[in-house]
Amino acid sequence: MIGEEELTNRILSSNSIHIFGSGLNSEKPAHKAIHDLNGKGWRLIPLHLNDAGSTITNFPIRKEIDDGIIPEIVVLFLAPKRALSVVKQLLFRFQAHEFPLVWFQRGAKDYDAVSILEDIGVEFVIDDCIVEYINRNSLVKSNKIPVLPWYRQTKDTRKDGCSIWTVFKGTETNIVCHEELEWTGDLWELRDSQHIIPRYIRSMKKQDETLQDLALRLS
Repeated sequence: MIGEEELTNRILSSNSIHIFGSGLNSEKPAHKAIHDLNGKGWRLIPLHLNDAGSTITNFPIRKEIDDGIIPEIVVLFLAPKRALSVVKQLLFRFQAHEFPLVWFQRGAKDYDAVSILEDIGVEFVIDDCIVEYINRNSLVKSNKIPVLPWYRQTKDTRKDGCSIWTVFKGTETNIVCHEELEWTGDLWELRDSQHIIPRYIRSMKKQDETLQDLALRLS
């Protein structure tokens, strides 16, 4: 567990919030959380296996947290067993000093997951809602994260089977991905992800070329 002052500082000092279970179903609390937190300064990262490649407002949905990405806050809008699975994945990937703050939304708490986090001595939150916490404490990041361009690679099954690399400005809203997704992520993930696709994209960077210019050139 974590004290309220420390929790507030942790939230305000974080740039990104990964939200598991956040897909296209507008009736789901995880979907609504993206809308509720939008504009408060954080880089919001919805994660949903089935809806990845689409957007909630202008935030692209990812399938998972890529290797090479170190999350700061992980919010679980999941059933307890699925929440336990995510915690185990985080335990496998991250050491205690780089472990994210894990936030179990109401109904997501799994006692085995909580026990694991207590044993390794990392911070977590239960029995509270991150949206409610941010609102009742009037939290807004002073150094807001700007809108980031994002990228998507899909399979083109209608033509020759080659992949299609698409660049988005980050201001487009309500995009639905109908193609088979190979990878999606924003500029920060294009820079840091160890997924094979962003690694391949980075390998084609010319001298003095920015990642944004590279991504545009390849599109």
